[in-house]
Amino acid sequence: MIAEGALYESLGRTLERTRFEGIGELYEGKVRDNYTRGDRRVIVTTDRISAFDRILGTVPFKGQVLTSLAAWWFERTRDVAPNHLVQKVDPNALECVACTPLPVELVMRAYITGSTSTSMWTHYQRGERVFCGHALPEGLVKNQRLDAPLLTPATKAPLGQHDVSVSREQLVASGAIGEADFDRAAEIARALFAAGQAQCASRGLILVDTKYELGKTPEGEIVVIDEIHTPDSSRFWVESTYAERFDAGLDPEPLDKDFVRRYYTALGYRGDGEPPPLPPEVRVGAAQRYLEAFERITGAPLELDVSDPLPRLAKNLGVTSTSASA
Repeated sequence: MIAEGALYESLGRTLERTRFEGIGELYEGKVRDNYTRGDRRVIVTTDRISAFDRILGTVPFKGQVLTSLAAWWFERTRDVAPNHLVQKVDPNALECVACTPLPVELVMRAYITGSTSTSMWTHYQRGERVFCGHALPEGLVKNQRLDAPLLTPATKAPLGQHDVSVSREQLVASGAIGEADFDRAAEIARALFAAGQAQCASRGLILVDTKYELGKTPEGEIVVIDEIHTPDSSRFWVESTYAERFDAGLDPEPLDKDFVRRYYTALGYRGDGEPPPLPPEVRVGAAQRYLEAFERITGAPLELDVSDPLPRLAKNLGVTSTSASA
């Protein structure tokens, strides 16, 4: 894995945003810059990191980890669920089928944990015993394994606003999604989560929870989009130390975005107002965990491209850059 000193040197060469011409209409999400033209979409994964529905800064090589790991999972789960991947065209970019996203996130949870407004533990701490339509027993402890994984949908709020955890019945009743579409999406989410848990367990990791984005192809097929089982969309804990730390009342070892969430939670920040700056040591610590997660999941280190990302992207996509990395 890349040395810590090299990660600090890379702090000034992260990919913050892109503005490319000639590859389609741009939609900027929290982390991804999406360019859509016709039935194709180029998804550029930047180094931006978000938590609590806020963009907090950048993490070196985060976009490369997410792009390569998403492509790895997409290829290995095609027999489990259809997805939108066409090909990887750059360390930070995927060419995909342009899909219409479903207006809901499918969140699978195997443990009760979390610190955000949509987390099961946050609701449970407030005394709530029904979460997304699921009855929860008394006496649960933070980070405890659930009897069985639960599907807990969430609304997809506009950029800068907070998602809301809801039940299947609420979503269908609101008209946001039809029963057939939801049930097909739920079937895909459960199958993918089981496959992800098995792969992670074989590599000494616990797949704690994850969110899936799904969309419809131009032909109307529901497929997986965005990413699968990355440190942005999932929680991963180190299995070998989980039991000991749980018994001691300590949080498990994370190999995901929770490293950054915990830093902000310790400051008392949970998404309201302007976030405090993301310090260099936290940015580097997050990068180390993202890179380790890739290696632990896939069994091989990520071959990083350390060149300036914008010129490389422009060359690989055959376009003109109108922005600069940060």
